[in-house]
Amino acid sequence: MLSKTLAFLGMAASASAHMVMTSPVPFGNPNNSPLDASGSDFPCKGPVSGGDFSTNSYAQGSTQKLAFKGSAVHGGGSCQVSVTTDLSPTTASVWKVIKSIEGGCPAQNTEGNLGNDANLEDPYTYSFKIPEDLAAGQYVFAWTWFNKVGNREMYMNCAPVTVTGSGGSEGFLSTLPDMFKANIGNGCSTPANTDVEFPNPGNEVEQLNGATSAFAAPSGNCIGSPGSSPTASATKTTAAPTTAAPTSTKTSAPSSASKPVSSPIATTSIPGGVFLPIPGSSTTGASTTAAATATASAAPTTTATPGGGSGSFTAGTACTSEGQWNCVGGSSYQRCASGAWTVVQPLASGMTCSGGQSSELTVKVANERAIRRAVPLVA
Repeated sequence: MLSKTLAFLGMAASASAHMVMTSPVPFGNPNNSPLDASGSDFPCKGPVSGGDFSTNSYAQGSTQKLAFKGSAVHGGGSCQVSVTTDLSPTTASVWKVIKSIEGGCPAQNTEGNLGNDANLEDPYTYSFKIPEDLAAGQYVFAWTWFNKVGNREMYMNCAPVTVTGSGGSEGFLSTLPDMFKANIGNGCSTPANTDVEFPNPGNEVEQLNGATSAFAAPSGNCIGSPGSSPTASATKTTAAPTTAAPTSTKTSAPSSASKPVSSPIATTSIPGGVFLPIPGSSTTGASTTAAATATASAAPTTTATPGGGSGSFTAGTACTSEGQWNCVGGSSYQRCASGAWTVVQPLASGMTCSGGQSSELTVKVANERAIRRAVPLVA
């Protein structure tokens, strides 16, 4: 009975730390819970309000950042970025996909959650490109996510965006595929413990690794308009999402049997799930090591001197050991990404890391004796 009660409380706690999009800046105060299983609050979890379309102003052809906060990443999953011309979207609105991320979104190499902190800045960021042919004007932007682990759900946050520039075509949107929808009472569902492969992902597709490679197609009636643009030359982004936008892409023609899977440059595996003591079990440590894979041309070790106190570097300080981790005071971390140190990020509550700089970040439960058995729970 005690273990069941603790499990319930752990699941409730992790539910409060669901993911919320922070870039682009969403409408008003976004709700971090999934869409209702009936689809009653699709799209955007209800009417959008409290947004300024000038907040997210993007030039045609520009690359922008997709970022989140929260710790209930549910083992990652697959995400899409879509837009609609309806500034007050309804169930009848048409959403068109400008990028699909299959696997590793919104976290890579993570079996469960990143602790239980609704304000945790997701260490994984992603990028999307505003199509050069997208007509200038105002749009409602949507990030949708189909979690890998846990209940079969669909998450959705929306944001006001303005596309600037000249040229473009009003008919360009019709060449893009429709947004994928599942797990909201529409007859389409995603298999558990898998990274869904979208039936119509579009030309801009990024495949990333999760804790396990488990790509799978959805089931049921999942057909949407594929758009009129050919998909044989889909762009596969091979750079891993970090605090900077990916810079390396390749163009490939996926076969009808499978899509090429790209390998991230560097990933981390911070312990996921809610860890609860189970009476009567043997004592075990809960430690995870994340190996940072170097790029093809590894840079020499950085010689910068910490300038932020407590062994940290001031955000933006130049560094040369790309992918290097810096554990700060055992409770925070930062990383050398795109030639500069990132801002210091706190670890999830109850976690600790080994101090100093290293090519890998080792994270473990702060008080191992309190752990009888590590049971990751997800909502």
